[in-house]
Amino acid sequence: MQLPSFQEFTEGTLLLVDKPKTWTSFDVVRKIRNLTRAKVGHGGTLDPLASGLMLIATGKFTKKLNDLTNLSKVYEGTFFLGATRPSFDKETEVDQHFEISNITDEEIHQGTKHFLGVIEQTPPIYSAIKIGGTAAYEFARKGEEVVMKSRQQEIYSFEIINIDLPLIHFKVHCSKGTYIRSLANDFGKALNNGAYLEELRRTEIGEYSLTNAWDLNDLVTQLIKAKEATTV
Repeated sequence: MQLPSFQEFTEGTLLLVDKPKTWTSFDVVRKIRNLTRAKVGHGGTLDPLASGLMLIATGKFTKKLNDLTNLSKVYEGTFFLGATRPSFDKETEVDQHFEISNITDEEIHQGTKHFLGVIEQTPPIYSAIKIGGTAAYEFARKGEEVVMKSRQQEIYSFEIINIDLPLIHFKVHCSKGTYIRSLANDFGKALNNGAYLEELRRTEIGEYSLTNAWDLNDLVTQLIKAKEATTV
């Protein structure tokens, strides 16, 4: 994969980057910005516990970020069936357990049909959505009550790839702004059970694919080399 020249990079380009797990989306932007001193933005946030494709725009290309943010997304991941967590993922501890021995593979496959098309979805209280100017997770972490408004999202496809209970491996193609953590929680409810998001990886944004993305460490190494070459 060829990196644009350092001058082209700072003037404006689009990079596909594989965000590592535990990094925030802003961590990635800040890392690239600090290295290049260029204007840098991204086309869609990923939760810290998720990994995968981010679209990073620099320079003049940041003007196109609104269009990039509106693109649909494809995710692959794993639900854990038989328990719930307040954050709908592994950020918080399990707060309830459920019996899963009576749930069949057919019921799991049928459960996806409840979520195809336009759906009403309530974001997790552990999210960055602003309530009165403060991120919802700030209230949640203090144990304060948070009322999250539901919103319409669209699920274009929802496929169960493999079942190895308590783990359910899936693939989802959805509209922007869809919370896969909420989908996990709602999927558990659809089975009269409980579920949370065990793992998540974003593989596509519109026509852009993770297969063409930079490993972040490799990108950093190449940016440092390109920067040094301009100062020689």
